[in-house]
Amino acid sequence: MSNFIGVNKKARQGYGFDEIALSPGSITINPEEVNTNWQIGDFKFDVPVIAAAMDGVVDTKFAIAMGKLGGIAILNLEGVQTKYENPEKVIEKIIKSSGAEATRLVQRIYEEPIKEKLVAKRIKEIKKANVPAVVSCIPQKAPTLGKIAQDAGADIFVVQSTVLTVKHISTKYKPVDLQKFCSQMKIPVMLGNCVTYEVGLSLMQAGASAVLVGIGPGAACTTRGVLGIGVPQVTAMCDVAAARDFYYKKTKKYIPVIADGGMRTGGDLCKAIACGADAAIIGSILARAKESPGKGHHWGMATPHPNLPRGTRIYVGTTGPLEEIIFGPARTDDGSQNLIGALQTSMGNLGAKNIKEMHKVEIIIAPSIQTEGKLFQRVQRVGMGK
Repeated sequence: MSNFIGVNKKARQGYGFDEIALSPGSITINPEEVNTNWQIGDFKFDVPVIAAAMDGVVDTKFAIAMGKLGGIAILNLEGVQTKYENPEKVIEKIIKSSGAEATRLVQRIYEEPIKEKLVAKRIKEIKKANVPAVVSCIPQKAPTLGKIAQDAGADIFVVQSTVLTVKHISTKYKPVDLQKFCSQMKIPVMLGNCVTYEVGLSLMQAGASAVLVGIGPGAACTTRGVLGIGVPQVTAMCDVAAARDFYYKKTKKYIPVIADGGMRTGGDLCKAIACGADAAIIGSILARAKESPGKGHHWGMATPHPNLPRGTRIYVGTTGPLEEIIFGPARTDDGSQNLIGALQTSMGNLGAKNIKEMHKVEIIIAPSIQTEGKLFQRVQRVGMGK
């Protein structure tokens, strides 16, 4: 439904995680008996959580730790891991820089060219631990880095940009043919990011093995402020999930839809899946893990853009080991730990036996859901400086 916002100009309402709630149905299930598995291509994963391709979150060690817990982590092939032989020292410089100089320092650091030998080396480091190697780059670099990654043993390749479309117009360079790229790759290819039914469907038709949904919702992303573009995640997820369901009816090919960004708690993860996500890419929550290379610091992938940075360095702190964040026990009360426990409990209370049943639960518009009856929580948190 659209409303007029001016003469001859309509706009429709978009919804974010804080504006909805999930309504229980007529049955409940023991949380220990629900199934959180999801699948991309021939790969099946127990944990529907993917660590974001951000240098403050994922290095080879983190990817290995995440893989051993049943999830996956995306290594950014255009980050410090493939530009520097010793990325730890580079990350330390970023961490120690002042807020005023952080963005410029990151820009200078990322000017270093990618070294193809390091691309292969990092992938082999992950594969040596017998866990999935998932890597990413922007569309323009995909033809070159895709082949190197595949030859090095990568399991899944991600082509990711702020906004990805099958039809891209440029007179300065030759746009990448995504359909050709996907058909030539022998491993699953995730494509993103998008926020609309039409683009989501076109990416599936181009051969995507999964589609990433989200423009600007991440804690370290400033795209919505800098560019003014984006769609609230709930609306974006529902629209692209509808495209997935339509595509499945037409082709019998099920293409997972991945919510990318904006999830701060286990509750947000549950809402994302209820809106149609098969899994979720998370950054800031996982940046709080002891295994995170950023040591509690986190910055967006577009932060180093030479002309128009669309990310910022933030400090989220370190709250515990990765295993506690994924599986608990939770030692904080803000919903940022034991994500899978929260998902299982939510699914059990909603009567959803698996991810696809979770897609069918009732969603209600509830903008007061976070504040209703929570006066003392708000007073206490403000008083404690939270």
